[in-house]
Amino acid sequence: MTDTLLYGRIFLPQQRLEALYLRRLAPTRQLRIAAVSDSNLNNGGTILTLLQNDFGKYSTEYMYSTDSALMGVRGLYNFGPGPRDASTEPLAAEQVGPVDGRFSAGAELYYGILNKSGGISTGVRFATLPNHAGFPYTMTLTLNPLMGNLSSTYAVKAGPNLALSSRFDFNFYSYESELQLGCELWRIRNTTDVDWAIKKLRPDWKRSTVSPDDDVSGVLKARVDQDWRIGVLWEGRIKELLFTLGASLDLKKREQMVRSVGVELQYSS
Repeated sequence: MTDTLLYGRIFLPQQRLEALYLRRLAPTRQLRIAAVSDSNLNNGGTILTLLQNDFGKYSTEYMYSTDSALMGVRGLYNFGPGPRDASTEPLAAEQVGPVDGRFSAGAELYYGILNKSGGISTGVRFATLPNHAGFPYTMTLTLNPLMGNLSSTYAVKAGPNLALSSRFDFNFYSYESELQLGCELWRIRNTTDVDWAIKKLRPDWKRSTVSPDDDVSGVLKARVDQDWRIGVLWEGRIKELLFTLGASLDLKKREQMVRSVGVELQYSS
């Protein structure tokens, strides 16, 4: 049976409408169509179509957008064992020693038919595998040679409920740079009493196999850059109600430190 997902939401009072159509055409291929209707956009909206292929070892993506009739293609290749069979696939010839990380490289090429301009970018990534003995971390480096933009990121899971990250952007032509630091702190539901009751009823009780994500009741996200602009976001859930609270601060502007405050509510049944 073919899997299909339909999704839509409206923003008030901006009168902005978003829609998503997602369909799995094959086990390794899916079609994604995203549309936005907004009077502030060119032609009153835009449609983005993506054809995605994921074979584990490598993946490809073909894109078309009605905005400037933009066409593009992307590719990603994973060196060493594939993501889906890292524990069973033999070591590749280019690997030496234990398999505790994966190196990936990718590139994208795009061209706008209406404005007759295009671009190209490349990137590399290294991420640790589950059998890595230390803290899990990910490092990325992307380069856009036409625009002169270089971006590097580093993210590490510093604890069971804490993740830290950093991003550095640099432009070769203007020599402008930007540094951002961020963190995520997850709130885990207290299941001690439930676990104790299960042990009393079932002496042969073992650790639950439920994914750790099922125990997360909220997450706090924060970021700061070199100009002391701070962003704070709290995402939580109360039964079927999903809520998001956010604020943007500028510590250099003492007369108006609070730049913006936002609230988002979603209902999931």
